[in-house]
Amino acid sequence: MEQSSSNDMVKLTYVIYGLHLFSAVTGVLTSAFVITAFLSGWPSILAVFLNYLKQDEVRGTWLESHFRWQIRTFWFALLWLIIGAILVVTVIGIPLAWVLAMLVGLWVLYRMLRGVARLLDKEAMPMD
Repeated sequence: MEQSSSNDMVKLTYVIYGLHLFSAVTGVLTSAFVITAFLSGWPSILAVFLNYLKQDEVRGTWLESHFRWQIRTFWFALLWLIIGAILVVTVIGIPLAWVLAMLVGLWVLYRMLRGVARLLDKEAMPMD
């Protein structure tokens, strides 16, 4: 991959983190939960779309790990939101769903901020 396209992909990775963070922070600043704003906000949906659209261009580079990190964060957050929605069906599960939503929201913020920090240091994300 040539240097200019590599720089473009680094910039795009920052943009994608920014889109995800914009959605997540919207959940902090409004009455929505971080998790619901993250998963239903158009910026995060656009970010995941860009991840999949440009995934081939970062394959084999250190940026591939960031794309994987972003995609996995989105889908695991969705999985936990579905589990929380199932918990809401029972009266006992409502408080658990609320706590789960808060914890997953914090997890999303952590993962996005950790990703940006490692991107600033030009480091790959762990491939867990």
